[in-house]
Amino acid sequence: MKKIILPLILILLLPFIFNVSFIEILKLKTFDALVKKQEPSGNFVILNITEKNVTDRGGFPFPRQDYADIHVELLNKGALGVGWVIAFSEKDRFDGDDIFASALGLSPSILAMFENNSGNYPKTSGTVYLGEGKPNGIKTQGVVENIDILKKSATQGIATAPVDIDNLVRRIPLLLETPDGFVSAFGTEVLKTLTNSKTYIIKTSTAGIEEITVQGIPPVKTDTLGRKWISWVNTPETDLDNMEVFGKFVFVGVTANGVMPQVATPIGLLEPHKIQTALSESLLIQDSPYIPDWSWIAEIFILIISITAIWFALFYFGITTGILFTSVLFFTTASIGYYLIQKGILLDVTWTLISQFLVATVAFYLRFREQFKLRLQIKKQFEHYLDPKQVKRLQDNPSLLKLGGETKTATFLFTDVRGFTAMSEKLKPEDVTYIMNKVLTAQQIAVQNHGGMVDKYIGDAMMAIFNAPLDLKDHAKAAVDCALEIIKNINDLAVELQEERLPEIAIGIGINTGPAAIGNMGSATRFDYTAIGDAVNVAARLESATKERKVDLLISESTESLCGYDLKPLEPILVKGKISALKIYTYE
Repeated sequence: MKKIILPLILILLLPFIFNVSFIEILKLKTFDALVKKQEPSGNFVILNITEKNVTDRGGFPFPRQDYADIHVELLNKGALGVGWVIAFSEKDRFDGDDIFASALGLSPSILAMFENNSGNYPKTSGTVYLGEGKPNGIKTQGVVENIDILKKSATQGIATAPVDIDNLVRRIPLLLETPDGFVSAFGTEVLKTLTNSKTYIIKTSTAGIEEITVQGIPPVKTDTLGRKWISWVNTPETDLDNMEVFGKFVFVGVTANGVMPQVATPIGLLEPHKIQTALSESLLIQDSPYIPDWSWIAEIFILIISITAIWFALFYFGITTGILFTSVLFFTTASIGYYLIQKGILLDVTWTLISQFLVATVAFYLRFREQFKLRLQIKKQFEHYLDPKQVKRLQDNPSLLKLGGETKTATFLFTDVRGFTAMSEKLKPEDVTYIMNKVLTAQQIAVQNHGGMVDKYIGDAMMAIFNAPLDLKDHAKAAVDCALEIIKNINDLAVELQEERLPEIAIGIGINTGPAAIGNMGSATRFDYTAIGDAVNVAARLESATKERKVDLLISESTESLCGYDLKPLEPILVKGKISALKIYTYE
């Protein structure tokens, strides 16, 4: 359960670990980098009033007569209409307003309004609503309008460019909300003018604005506040000395130093008229990017599913499989995100990718630490009882060892030194220790030589298991071979001890094969790897019976049938806990 809850907690904490604004900025920067570069629509041209133009005309602002001349010349050179992104909020000091107004009336003309906090609101645009009622948009606190005589000859649009959290302009509202209704942005008004449309249609949903339609162009998808993500295209530019404007709608603005405030965008500092041109271009580009209403749901869903999958992969399928799965998932997520963004659907996968990396790192560390502790546990538990090669095999593949326990058929071997208690009473403690170390070492070597595991030492007695923790082919034969080697080693040791004037020793061995519960046994804080069950008890009983039968080795029928040796049968024996006598054998 903990392994399920932990990744979910991580998901919830990640946005708080990292500043939320940082995440949003990262998201926006990702879109900036991946949004498909678009080609200009071919409908617009930018006319820059340059530093040279201002110098040649004696400074800025120009007399209204000059604006009128420029406007007429643009029309003479084939311009389809003109949008002036310049403030004409005060009367001309040379009384040329009527001349400029007359020039504006010669073609579709649009004048820019700029926002302020005056509380002055222009006349609202004609609006048709489709969907779930009147939506909420970006509210304006007031605008600076153009003088009345000019308003009569041209339409007006708000040249606004609100910044995102990182102070860059990326998305512009196509309309702004006033207490009386909606007013078109400058770029929106350009399209209304070109299509000779008096109204626009706002389609809404429960979430807010979905799309805005100007008659003559396909619906434009927006966010819930009616904002359009800008496609920064390379619209052709010209100046007063060239005026290459044939067949284009012209956006006029000032690029001379210190005249118009520049605004920061993902592609650099831009003047207001260039930003409004980019907005108009974006409205005509069919696959221009937008953020769908459902994007945040999709982003959260992808985030939760992907990092949960990574967590489970690393913990339940191992580190190698988990890393491979994480790599594939990381690449797939990035590819899907890139593909959607190229198609204009701004779905953020950057934070998902970062989260995948962070969760994978944490999971990898925890999994590695878990496996490292497991390797240490295996080494600590088995290094004194198994061959080093077998210990390393267990460490490399812990799945071979079912630490929780399992029922398994194995062969069990018990030994006991004859007369040890009596011998201990007669010898010095150091002599007893010396003899027992020799005896137990001789037995351990034999067990390891034949692929078994020394389970435990109980005083002068030993218990060994064959076929656990590692599978051992012909484990019954291996146990019998081990017993024979132990007997030989003890006999050799007896001769050696006699030469050292130490007491003679002998050993009894019992072997049985059968099913038993094998695994970690004990309490939550103290446990050992061992085996319990009737098959184990029988082996112990057979070892005790060697004294009665005056033989070194007793083997059960179940072991005899599997070991492949022609063993000598003995009189059946009745052992404790058994109703019927057991067939037993020994090795001649």
